Amino acid sequence: MSDEEKSLGDDLKDKANEAAKEVEETAKEFADEAKEAAKEIKETWNEATSSGENKKMLAGILAIVVGGLGIHKFILGYNQEGILQILLSFLCGIGGIIGIIEGIIYLTKSDEEFYQTYQVGKKPWF
Repeated sequence: MSDEEKSLGDDLKDKANEAAKEVEETAKEFADEAKEAAKEIKETWNEATSSGENKKMLAGILAIVVGGLGIHKFILGYNQEGILQILLSFLCGIGGIIGIIEGIIYLTKSDEEFYQTYQVGKKPWF
């Protein structure tokens, strides 16, 4: 191998190493930006789903529309009560009536009162 070929090979090797470093830095920057974007999305989601007003509206509307399925109970974190409401609907048909009543109660409470009663105080029924 001639000196010229060896020099050309060394230059190519150096350029390849530089390109690899640039790709590595770009990938790291991209990963950092993706992590930051995911963090922002998670924070936004948590804000949207944890505020009393959003859960109040969602739980109230679901209770009125499909109250017998107990979905509003699951939204508020009352899993056992949600299962019980489903059973009440299928066994004796009163789960839907309970849902309508709860939906009206949820929607007529102030945001703060709803939050304190059902999300902080964890009152599962009416």
